[in-house]
Amino acid sequence: MSDGVASYEPEVAAYYEERRWWLGLTMGDLLDRAADTYPEREALVGESPVTGAERLTWKELRGRSDTMAFRLVEEGFKPGDRVLLQLANWPEFVVSYFALQKAGIIPVLLAVTHTAREIQHLAALAEPKGWIVSSQHRKDDQGPLIADVLNSTSSLDHVFVLGSSVPATREYGELLHTDVSGEEISTTLADTRPNPRSVCQILPSGGTTGLPKGAPRTHNDYIVNVEYKSKAWDLNATDTTLVATPVGHNLALLVTVTGSVFHGAKMVMLDSTRPEDMCRIIEDERVTALGMVPTLISRLVAYEDLERYDVSSVKKAYVGAANSPPELVRSAEQRLGCRYTNAFGMVEGPCSQSRPEDPEHVRRETIGRPVCPYDEFVTLDEEGRPTPTGVEGELAARGPGIFAGYYRNPEANEKVFTPDGFFRTGDLATVSKEGRIRITGRLKDIIIRGGENIAARDVEDLISSHPDVEYVACVGLEDADLGEVVCAVIKPRSSSITHEDIVSHLQSLQAGKSFIPARTEFMAKIPLTAAGKADKKQLKKDLQGENS
Repeated sequence: MSDGVASYEPEVAAYYEERRWWLGLTMGDLLDRAADTYPEREALVGESPVTGAERLTWKELRGRSDTMAFRLVEEGFKPGDRVLLQLANWPEFVVSYFALQKAGIIPVLLAVTHTAREIQHLAALAEPKGWIVSSQHRKDDQGPLIADVLNSTSSLDHVFVLGSSVPATREYGELLHTDVSGEEISTTLADTRPNPRSVCQILPSGGTTGLPKGAPRTHNDYIVNVEYKSKAWDLNATDTTLVATPVGHNLALLVTVTGSVFHGAKMVMLDSTRPEDMCRIIEDERVTALGMVPTLISRLVAYEDLERYDVSSVKKAYVGAANSPPELVRSAEQRLGCRYTNAFGMVEGPCSQSRPEDPEHVRRETIGRPVCPYDEFVTLDEEGRPTPTGVEGELAARGPGIFAGYYRNPEANEKVFTPDGFFRTGDLATVSKEGRIRITGRLKDIIIRGGENIAARDVEDLISSHPDVEYVACVGLEDADLGEVVCAVIKPRSSSITHEDIVSHLQSLQAGKSFIPARTEFMAKIPLTAAGKADKKQLKKDLQGENS
């Protein structure tokens, strides 16, 4: 492990390169190839509250990213430096992401919903030299959050803010202008081009105490995900993709941003989850490909005014990050007239999804086959031994598209990797003789809210710090919009404690929005298993019964 980054075994890395499973390209190379192939073709459409509506060709997108990369080098950034990237679904995100890649700088991806507590944790882990952030997102003023993080993070020498000025920061727009020639920019960026084996980004993953771990991905192994995932749902240069899920999450970055750049498909950025906004932009831009979570596509399917819009251009929909009920697959294909790709993916690399040629029952009931034919997937029993075909076990994977380990976290790596190098996903699954995977449950106590994984233990730890809480168990309850929501079942010390008290307590701890329970139940006696733990199966059964 070098500088906290776990490495592939040298002979394994050499084998992946020899077989060309690793292409030897960088993320910046992907943008250059698209711009060289389709220079005058439209690449990026979107609107931000600062620059307004924009339409960029591939040549213009590369030019703007190259200029920003050069300016970052002028500011003193060096290859391998880390920069927090926290922007919404605006053109500036795509420009900034590829500028960082071109300069050899490692972006640490943040969601716009990350709290100061979460950002401070990731900053302490990654020791970033810079931060690219907006002063406001929708109705939220980010100024106080930026000030909180700056006061506690000594490594942040450069903070570039998109929008109104914030004390101790600089304007994002400063990075978009230079008087030097294109030739000088190209020469400089040739020197900063990273080794494809080096880290291209750090992605947040679920962690203890409600704080994320960092999952570093190299250019080589992440491009395996980009290439094969996009090919598996037939994304190509004729497509126009809608980027509607938050770009701070891996689904949007992998499926609709970098996948589009790999093939030269047009990207349409949308910072809204309202069905009318999605329908309008699909109609206006003739969107052909959707990358979504079940929550978003279900909003489209259930939208009562859907027929008012022409969405006939949509041919394919990639849906992942949470379970897609069979009825959702059926209704989406009927109402939108598109092919549904039922998908599974993790920031750590394991990816599987249905294929265009799969029969209906495969799309509805499974997550298809692994996207990369060179990644190995197995199911393991409690002793870590492979289970027979069709027998449930923990899903695990290894191969050229799987990461090498968490950033500066050897304890976690010891737990999640088997002695022979398989990454344990924490999901229970079966694998058929055809290689198709069906997720059957969770080894970990996870609640999936709107496509985001929430460890129940993390929420319980935060709630239990309230002085009037004696015991708490959190379960996920079905929700028509979000898939699941958090329900906290509390044995109180005081009869006066309320749901509002719990919410205020979590907010005072700067807990993320997804950690706030949608419902709180107070019980004098919580049912226990024979092992003395909360019987969550019984709790869910009882609570869901009340909702039915």
